[in-house]
Amino acid sequence: MAEAMGLRERKKLQTAKRIYQVAIGLFVERGFDNVSVQEIADAAEVSKMTVFNYFGTKEDLVFRPMEEHFGDAARAVRERQPGESAVAAVRRQFLEMVQSRDPSIGLNPEPFARQVRHLVRETPVLMERAFLAAQKGTRELAALLAAETGDRMQATIAAATLSAARNALIEEHHFRIAEGESTAQVAADAAERARAAFALVENGLKDYAVKQ
Repeated sequence: MAEAMGLRERKKLQTAKRIYQVAIGLFVERGFDNVSVQEIADAAEVSKMTVFNYFGTKEDLVFRPMEEHFGDAARAVRERQPGESAVAAVRRQFLEMVQSRDPSIGLNPEPFARQVRHLVRETPVLMERAFLAAQKGTRELAALLAAETGDRMQATIAAATLSAARNALIEEHHFRIAEGESTAQVAADAAERARAAFALVENGLKDYAVKQ
C-alpha cells in the first residue's frame, strides 16, 4: 500500500512538472497573454480541469513552483539557533544557496530559471504578482520579528533592509549574467559579495533580534 501511494505521488509530481514546463515553454515562445489554459492542457496531453487541479489559476502556472522562495528570509529567521541574530541567519542561508547555486538566486547554469524571470519581467500581470508576493514575504518576516521583539517599527525596518540586501544580490547575479558573464564567473565571487552586503546591514542591526 505504501509503495502504491508512493507511485501515485510520483506520478502526480511528474504530471505537475510536465504541465509547468509545457506552460513556460509556450509562454516564452508566444507571450503569457497569448496562450490559453486549454492550449497548455492540449500540449501537455491532460484535460483543462487537470491543469486547474494542479495549478489554481493561469498565473499559478508560473508562480506555484517558486512561491516558497518568497518566504526564504522569514524561514531562515524562524529556524535560527539560539544566539544567532536575524541578519546572521539570513546571511547564512544565502551563503548556503550560493554554495548550492540555487536557481532562485540566479546562480544555476540552466537557462530555464532565467527564461521564467524574463517572462515575469515582460508581463505586467506577472510583475504585479511578483511584487505582491515579495511584499508578503517581507511582511511575514516583519511580523515574526515583531512578535519576538515587541517593536513593530524596528521589525519593519529590519525586514525591509534584509529583504533589500537579498534582492540586490540576486539582481546583481542576473545583471552580470545578462551582460555576458558565465554563471561560474558570477558564482566565483558571489559569497564575497553576499558577505559585504550583509555586513552593511549588520553595522546597523548587529545586536538586533539575537534569539534568547
